[in-house]
Amino acid sequence: MTRSSAGIVLVRLPVPSGTNVPVPEILLVHPGGPFWRNKDLGHWSIPKGEYGGDEDPKLVALREFEEELGVGCPANRLFAIGQIRQAGGKVVTAWCGVGSIDTGAIVSNTFEMTWPPRSGVTAQFPEVDRAEYFAADEALARILPSQAPLIHAALSALGDAGLL
Repeated sequence: MTRSSAGIVLVRLPVPSGTNVPVPEILLVHPGGPFWRNKDLGHWSIPKGEYGGDEDPKLVALREFEEELGVGCPANRLFAIGQIRQAGGKVVTAWCGVGSIDTGAIVSNTFEMTWPPRSGVTAQFPEVDRAEYFAADEALARILPSQAPLIHAALSALGDAGLL
């Protein structure tokens, strides 16, 4: 059975001084836990989480955003941007919106795992160990390659809505 996730591409639109043109920045999250500790480029993600067949994917995306970041999604309006299939087969359905959060103040939910491996010791780790905004080119370098189309789709949707 195919696993499914739902997530949100949050874009903030700062306007550099001396211009009146916003420069989109994409919010990405870095997975927590020892496996991801020293991995950077190509390992970031949008805030997202898995859901079952009877759940509303949009509500799941909003719930997962809050669980992974500790704050609700600040976007007043969300635009559906479609689905992608990740390298492992998981299907991710996503929405995008405009808003900003304080990335220095995130508080992620946690998970437990045996660490170090085969030690019998259970340790807790944050699901997300950090969140940052990146200019589109940098975000495309940092995000999981299979999620890159979501950034393109988000920027296109926001442009179509007259927000870029």
